[in-house]
Amino acid sequence: QVQLVESGGGLVQAGGSLRLSCAASGSSFSIDAMGWYRQAPGKQREFVATCTRDGSTTYADSVKGRFTVSRDNAKNTVYLQMNSLKPEDTAVYYCHAQWRMLGVTGVVGSWGQGTQVTVSS
Repeated sequence: QVQLVESGGGLVQAGGSLRLSCAASGSSFSIDAMGWYRQAPGKQREFVATCTRDGSTTYADSVKGRFTVSRDNAKNTVYLQMNSLKPEDTAVYYCHAQWRMLGVTGVVGSWGQGTQVTVSS
């Protein structure tokens, strides 16, 4: 089983920046894609950004040009650099990983516990 632990959330003023990190731990696994989702109060969880093992990235339209997702495969860690933050970015941010157990067919998805990001106006 893969466990994901996020860090780096907090309170920031509009226009500011934050960097989130998510580290995966476990044994005998390989991660395909790692990325981020967010859930604001009263809203459904939504996709933010993802990064494949070879570095290909995809972003939600709402964060393009402001957020950058990257990963360190050697550390099984994904990052989300968030710049020009807006109050509407306020949410709990969740890390997600698609991974497979070495020698076993099939991909599994795991979620982190979430980290709060609050952007004040």
